[in-house]
Amino acid sequence: MFPWLKHQVLLPFCLGRYGLFQKQLTLLEEAEGGFDQFTRSYESFGAHRLSDNSMLFREWAPAAEAVFLTGDFNGWDKFSHPYKKKQFGKWELQLPPKEDNSPAVAHNSKLKVVVHTKGGERLYRISPWATYVTKPSTSVIYDWIFWDPPHPYVRKHPRPRKPCSLRIYEAHVGIASPECKVASYSNFTHNVLPRIKDLGYNCIQLMAIMEHAYYASFGYQVTSFFSASSRYGTPEELKELIDVAHSLGIMVLLDVVHSHASKNTEDGLNHFDGSDSCFFHGGARGEHPVWDSRLFNYSSWEVLRFLLSNLRWWIDEYGFDGFRFDGVTSMLYHHHGVGSGFSGNYAEYFGLHVDEDSLVYLMLANHILHMLYQDCITIAEDVSGMPTLCRPVQEGGCGFDYRLAMAIPDKWIQALKGGSIIITHTTNVPCALVGDKTLAFWLMDKDMYTNMSALIPMNPVIDRGVQLHKMIRLLTHGLGGEGYLNFMGNEFGHPEWLDFPRVGNSESYHYARRQFNLVDTDHLRYWQLYVFDRDMNRTEAKYGWLAAAPAYVSTKHEGDKVIIFERGDVVFVFNFHPTNSYSSYRVAVGTPGKYPYLLPPLTSPDHVCSTHTNALMADGLGEPAAGGILHSGVYVCI
Repeated sequence: MFPWLKHQVLLPFCLGRYGLFQKQLTLLEEAEGGFDQFTRSYESFGAHRLSDNSMLFREWAPAAEAVFLTGDFNGWDKFSHPYKKKQFGKWELQLPPKEDNSPAVAHNSKLKVVVHTKGGERLYRISPWATYVTKPSTSVIYDWIFWDPPHPYVRKHPRPRKPCSLRIYEAHVGIASPECKVASYSNFTHNVLPRIKDLGYNCIQLMAIMEHAYYASFGYQVTSFFSASSRYGTPEELKELIDVAHSLGIMVLLDVVHSHASKNTEDGLNHFDGSDSCFFHGGARGEHPVWDSRLFNYSSWEVLRFLLSNLRWWIDEYGFDGFRFDGVTSMLYHHHGVGSGFSGNYAEYFGLHVDEDSLVYLMLANHILHMLYQDCITIAEDVSGMPTLCRPVQEGGCGFDYRLAMAIPDKWIQALKGGSIIITHTTNVPCALVGDKTLAFWLMDKDMYTNMSALIPMNPVIDRGVQLHKMIRLLTHGLGGEGYLNFMGNEFGHPEWLDFPRVGNSESYHYARRQFNLVDTDHLRYWQLYVFDRDMNRTEAKYGWLAAAPAYVSTKHEGDKVIIFERGDVVFVFNFHPTNSYSSYRVAVGTPGKYPYLLPPLTSPDHVCSTHTNALMADGLGEPAAGGILHSGVYVCI
């Protein structure tokens, strides 16, 4: 049953986890008629106009004493439209059409759920299933808007097939402009998608799409799980963005946050029915000790309905092709990874400290997604290294396709601060090379303000920094894992850092933007970094090293600062030495022959687009080519 399992001590744990998964799947079949119907609950919960223009409203509020609907449609009368109490904490309201047969609630009108608690409180809430919420400029609280446009966007293009080599461009719609403002879905569609296509990425990972009241949370304090953020535009404009990406052959993943939720009450899930629990664990277990947020109760039937339906909603309604699951480490363990190191000892991953409820939820999510959508991609953001995370569910794993290699960018920053390059083999998607300062700013810092012009002589800081920026990206691309992820702007060496408007920076948008104008300015060297990224991706698309077996590292020479490895049919040669070039350097390869350059040697960043006609020659024993000089830089050969 588990052909990959070589350590028999793990067998009882894997069998136990798989047994819990099978039990939950069986319950879905018995109680709901299968997971297909169960995960389409977004069709009946929340607010819906039916085919005869009558309206259906349904909520789950188990602790409520009474529930009412109010809004523009009834002059904000708090008691005229009560919900009927149903089984299992559900509440339902049906409204007939008006006399002219138009729906009782019009498109773009405001609504509120009024919850009366057993303690006598009257609470005004947004439906957890709301599909569109907006924030008036005069308020800090979001409004629930009934979204039912007369001419909804109709998809024109088929979904791309899942690629063998995954090259991901991670992006944030709001910062995708050089201007100091929140950018729009339309801006991304018309101005950013063509860049991504030109660069050779075949997948986009969109962060901060699920509505979040606090912009500076980077989208990780979600308030409305079924609502696409209105600060960038309308739902129809997001649908167009994804459809246009599909027309370019680019898949689109959603950065989905099911690990926790915002503590907001009036425009969030917290205390929806007046209780401390509802969607979350009550008491201390329902509070994240670091994130100041609420934690879902994955053992609750209705929470499973809500979250699993949420995944299907984003695929069916908007056309997303998969998900990057945020905060998986926090989900997997009762300690949420706080104050816990992970050495790789199996005792850290199998025991009572593992949250089996959330583990089973992730297994269910991956199983259902891959059963319903053949080309769906799921990525786990896990820093613990949980074994079996990317094994299929039927083999006792969690079922993810990829795990985000969070340690790779951290190791690069450590190396830039004075550490060393550590060569390891991983099978993951390398994370974006971002942190406090951008990678380029770590390498070149303030010199980027004054010395990036190609009209003046290059100083040593820029010369070395530009070369290292290219080498770091390619080494990660070739050796980092089975996929590659780049955060927007890193492809051209974006300067400075990323910071969202907040009280601490006087609500400034100066660092909450991407300065694409830098790469569009011909006399600046940013375009050279951009062209290298493009050539790197296009070369991988042709030769497919990301889909090949893990690399064989033949040389790791500390004194020479040389790294050489083979992956697929490609030989990578890196000379990291700041001053030394090597004549007739011996390079061992698996297959004798002549190896022409795929990417030119980076002897100077100004030569990135030049055609280099020399070839690296070697026999199977590593005999050097006559007269070849290995300058500081990188060589990619086939």
